[in-house]
Amino acid sequence: METESEPYVRLATLRQLHRVVAELNTARSLADTLQTVADGIVVGLGYELACVNLVRPDGDLVVAAFAGSAAAEALITGRVGSRASWDRRLSMGEAWGDLRFIPHTEGWVLIEDDVPQWHTDGPEPRFEDEWHPQDRLYAPMYASGGGRELLGVISVDRPRNGRHPGPWGQEALQMYASQAAIAISNARLRANMQRALVRLEREQQALRASEESFRQAFEYAPSGMAIAEMGGDQHGRLLRTNDALCRLLGRPASAMRRYSFADLVHPEDVGTLLRTSAEGGRAEIRLGRRDGSYVWVSLRNSVVADTADGPRFLLTHVEDIEDRKRHELQLAHRASHDALTGLPNSAELRARLSSRLCERPHAAYATDIEALDAAYDNYQVFRGDGFDFDAVGARPYDHHVHIVAPDDEVDDGTKGLAVLFCDLDGFKSINDRFGHQTGDAVLVEVARRLTTGVRDGDTVARLGGDEFVVLADGLGAADAADLAVRLRNAIILPIRVGGRGVRVGASFGIGWASCGMSVEEVLQSADQRMYIEKRSRSKMHRRAG
Repeated sequence: METESEPYVRLATLRQLHRVVAELNTARSLADTLQTVADGIVVGLGYELACVNLVRPDGDLVVAAFAGSAAAEALITGRVGSRASWDRRLSMGEAWGDLRFIPHTEGWVLIEDDVPQWHTDGPEPRFEDEWHPQDRLYAPMYASGGGRELLGVISVDRPRNGRHPGPWGQEALQMYASQAAIAISNARLRANMQRALVRLEREQQALRASEESFRQAFEYAPSGMAIAEMGGDQHGRLLRTNDALCRLLGRPASAMRRYSFADLVHPEDVGTLLRTSAEGGRAEIRLGRRDGSYVWVSLRNSVVADTADGPRFLLTHVEDIEDRKRHELQLAHRASHDALTGLPNSAELRARLSSRLCERPHAAYATDIEALDAAYDNYQVFRGDGFDFDAVGARPYDHHVHIVAPDDEVDDGTKGLAVLFCDLDGFKSINDRFGHQTGDAVLVEVARRLTTGVRDGDTVARLGGDEFVVLADGLGAADAADLAVRLRNAIILPIRVGGRGVRVGASFGIGWASCGMSVEEVLQSADQRMYIEKRSRSKMHRRAG
């Protein structure tokens, strides 16, 4: 039975509800709206604490606003609770319309979940409908429409009268949650509209300035720019070029309009240019200058689209990379050649030898075709020591011809890939007597004599220390022996260093590369024969002594 004072209380509450709902729609931003929602619970509906949990795009709920306790606000604002935990809460307890009340007798199971939570301290209830410190009351906020999309959840704690809200209090909270959902949706809509208006204004300003900006960016760009025609009989023809590109190629703009990049590209780079997608590809190619020379450039394409007719023009950025390419080649050479003698180093020797053997190369020596292709691109303009990388380094198994080892005993005319392992005799004593500077000079001179003594296309490499290796293809057993003698005789001649003559000897071991062998097996075979030859010569010297 309703008491005499209850209608007055209800009327006062309704006035307060009307006032705080009106304030919801005066907030200027979404953040202000959320805080106004939380404040309205405390000021207008008579709860001591209120929290607004907002659904994020990922579905979880974040504490977006808090009212009633500065300490609790600092503790949980900005913290996130998972959607699964929130769904569990909204399915528990007692349903008061859209509200969800979880008494402390059930809520203890929620203490350890990941939803940010708090409770006010207070004594145990003394009567049936008195509020317990761990009671929970939630007011879900749903978007308007039939889908009941969850926008967020209002959490309240401890009514000021200390009692569970009655039917009128429940209805007031549910009404407020509905109005809060509308206010939040409106705030989001206003924010989206404001962003759209700002974006539209910026786009209009950009459109008004685009032609002038493009003209200045195109004409005064420090690197080359070109516009080419797309489609039709004149596909690829250059329509417009800037001063930087004309200067780079030494051609006037009027002459450039007679060409396409296909007319200017180096013959070896035509395939690279054709593989470049016309709709936004990249390529590093060489373009011809007016004086007949070529310059390395990087092309980057982008399509200038017409909204009605589709793509119409190709905008190409042309960057001069001549210095970078030269630097890359220098770095590649340093990585594959000995710094002291300039000869191919151990890794390069093994890579060259591996490319001739039809056995799976070691992972350290660029086994996959893409890596070999990249290496080929770096080396294709570099033939530093007469070694034709195109012949043996680009694709080692395309049209592979198996190599076999000649018979050392019977000269049946078989020619093979000879591997001459050279070890200097007496080199350590030169280092000990005259110092490492003299030793380095000796190594440089030995490298020169070895290189002079072999044919174009043979490889002379420094394996390390005073060890050298010669790869000579197309030799028979007698030819390899003669080559070893000639190289030894060239090495043992006096070497002038700092006004004094020094001598070193040389021991050679001849091994043969054969398909089916590994690189290490080939080198070890030559090394062992060198060791045998050195021991044999040492015994001969002792007998002669």
